[in-house]
Amino acid sequence: MSSLQLPTVASRPAPSQILRDTRVIAVLRATHAAAYAPVIEALLKGGVVSVELTLSTPGAFEELPRLQERFGADAEFGVGTITTVAEALEAIAAGGKYLVTPLTDPAVIAAAVDHGVAVYPGGLTPSELFGGWSAGATAVKVFPASVVGPGYVSMLRGPFPGIELVPSGGVGITDAADWIRAGALAVSLGGPLIGDAFQGGDLKQLTERAVRLRGLVDEAGAGQ
Repeated sequence: MSSLQLPTVASRPAPSQILRDTRVIAVLRATHAAAYAPVIEALLKGGVVSVELTLSTPGAFEELPRLQERFGADAEFGVGTITTVAEALEAIAAGGKYLVTPLTDPAVIAAAVDHGVAVYPGGLTPSELFGGWSAGATAVKVFPASVVGPGYVSMLRGPFPGIELVPSGGVGITDAADWIRAGALAVSLGGPLIGDAFQGGDLKQLTERAVRLRGLVDEAGAGQ
């Protein structure tokens, strides 16, 4: 059987060079976005420079411009847990460099595409992932990734050879390289990377985890 031909989307926003180079997204969730800055600083020291600010954290929109001013020269900030067009447009207006959603909503994808902003919609089934990609997504987020494992990425590339995938949800530091070797564009990590940093944990240890993660991902990507 021949592979399914993916439609061409002329206006598909490209992933940033930062993401192509580093291949890691750190997902931040806290009691309030005002707690983000020290954790972001520790991540940047470890080489993790693409950071997703989730809307499940209060104050994300208000804090984003301040984070851009402080860290924008060294990092890129996206906005995640977007579920409506209104949230997508507010994230774009606040300066989000990319949007991340937990679902596949063509209207949210279209809002990002219309503004030339990278968008990573979530899905799990082949139909959901293909639907997001064909709607113009920069890459589709395999969520929750731990349910399927890295081999799922390899299998999807059979019928969808051109699709770009970012696993998220249950991706750990030790298995991040497996996802990259399987063909993922990047990996997205929350708890396994952030650990107890928002509960008073040692930020030096966070930096060490970031360094380890980048080392594993860089090594895996170098063989491609």
